[in-house]
Amino acid sequence: MAPPSQTAAPPAQPSYMPPFGMRTLIGCLGMLLAVHVAGFNEHITEIGLSDIRGAMHIGHDEGTWFISTYEAFNIAAMAFTPWFYMTFSIYRFSIFMTAVLALLSIPLPFMPDMISLCVLRAAQGLSAGCLPPVLMTVMLKYLPPPIKVFGVGGYAMSATFGPNLGSPLEALWFEHFGWHWLYWEVIPLSAIAIAMMAYGLPRDPVHLERFMKFNWRGFFIGVPSILCVVTVLYQGDRLDWFRSPIISHLTFWGGALFVGFLFHEWHHHSPFFRLQYWKNRNIAMSMLTLVGVLVICSLMIQIPSTYLAEVRGYRPSQTAPIALMVALPQLIMLPLTAALCNMRSVDCRYLLGIGMSCLGLAAFLGTWLTPDWVRDNFYLLQDLQVVGQPMVVIPVLVLATMSLGPADGPFISGMVNMLKGMASAVGAALFAILLRRREQYHSNMLLDRSGNNATSLSGMGNPIEDAIQNTSPDTAHVSRNALAIFHHYLHEQSVVLALADIYFVVAVLCAGYVVLNFILPKRVYPPGKGPAAPKPAPAPASTPVPAAPLSAPAH
Repeated sequence: MAPPSQTAAPPAQPSYMPPFGMRTLIGCLGMLLAVHVAGFNEHITEIGLSDIRGAMHIGHDEGTWFISTYEAFNIAAMAFTPWFYMTFSIYRFSIFMTAVLALLSIPLPFMPDMISLCVLRAAQGLSAGCLPPVLMTVMLKYLPPPIKVFGVGGYAMSATFGPNLGSPLEALWFEHFGWHWLYWEVIPLSAIAIAMMAYGLPRDPVHLERFMKFNWRGFFIGVPSILCVVTVLYQGDRLDWFRSPIISHLTFWGGALFVGFLFHEWHHHSPFFRLQYWKNRNIAMSMLTLVGVLVICSLMIQIPSTYLAEVRGYRPSQTAPIALMVALPQLIMLPLTAALCNMRSVDCRYLLGIGMSCLGLAAFLGTWLTPDWVRDNFYLLQDLQVVGQPMVVIPVLVLATMSLGPADGPFISGMVNMLKGMASAVGAALFAILLRRREQYHSNMLLDRSGNNATSLSGMGNPIEDAIQNTSPDTAHVSRNALAIFHHYLHEQSVVLALADIYFVVAVLCAGYVVLNFILPKRVYPPGKGPAAPKPAPAPASTPVPAAPLSAPAH
């Protein structure tokens, strides 16, 4: 009889890592839906802010805090979520946070004042920010190697598909269901996501003993620092940056706390995320490229909608087609790009370069923007973004994650998602700065040119007054109307020139990232498809061959 040590069955897999099957796939898709619900909640309320302000009697300045409060707590939650879902289990944590996100939307339309509204928005942003890091870990942990790249593609949908679908959904809910549904649209989708996660996600155990080693100092330094930095990015341009005492104090104390937080995380034995990953050239390059890519995508989403709203007076329902042109094809382009990245013969760095070139070409074509453009003129630019966005985001995530194992997921997901949220804040701040500064510059130049040429053109008359002189017998009234029309044309032209300048900045950024992509990162291979390992050398003749184990079959 064989010894007991040789007949014993191999140890069973833990209950929270079952064999991959349809049930686990449904749970992963439920997690993906929950992340998209959180993204829809963010983008729909941001795009429909003017409608919400009108319905709830909120002023412009209060409306900016409505957005920045949500975003600050959203990004802060992303950095620290991995520790909490490892403690409370992915299954329980995901379901709880999705339920909180949905339930908090019910009383939001009925808040009596701005303070209570911002408190609920902060709590909702906190719950929404907890979901994207869980999705990244779920894709890295539960999906088998042959389809892990497709999981990365699913995560990339939150950066390409969700933001572009915000405008059409806002138009749908507001025009056909009412402004309350700009908040309540998360409820039915959250219920579906919770049901899918409850059915499919593995029931991993709870580890409350982790609170004995909780990184309290890092938590209480990191959370206020991120809140301060994000608030500065969203409120800085409105308050004129460092001319405002609030922005100056938030920048100084928030920046100091953030530097201290990074120093503390580098040396702590149980950090929220490992900064040592930045020593890896691929990860460092991927993180920087991810920030740049998301800033570029954010700018390219905002330019058409701003032009059509400011110059053409379009409502979200009228701008929805150009957003749908980018959003819906992603359902095909994302799996296709993931399939290409999953092939050993395809180097994802070349896909990244091609995708960035498409975005750069779209931005370069946008520099020909004129006041005569309508929605149809943006279709070619949107088509180039359909190809470029997935071919940029997925290779960046592949470069950052494919060299890591499932155990590294909690330490990389918080960092990636915090940078992803910071990139959105940087994109919003950069767009506000460029639009305001370039519009002021072009407005001053156009006024200066008009004043310098006023004398030489005086003999030609005033074409605006000539066109409207029959509208009123009062010449003073006609002159005032002519001046108002002139100012309207001036504002329109300065906005167009400013947006064309932003397109030029985006084109330059894309060209720079194309060059860096071919210099810095090393190639990575899909899981299980890396370069073959060298065969071991044959054993010397004098080396005794070990006997076969007793349980091995005889040959």
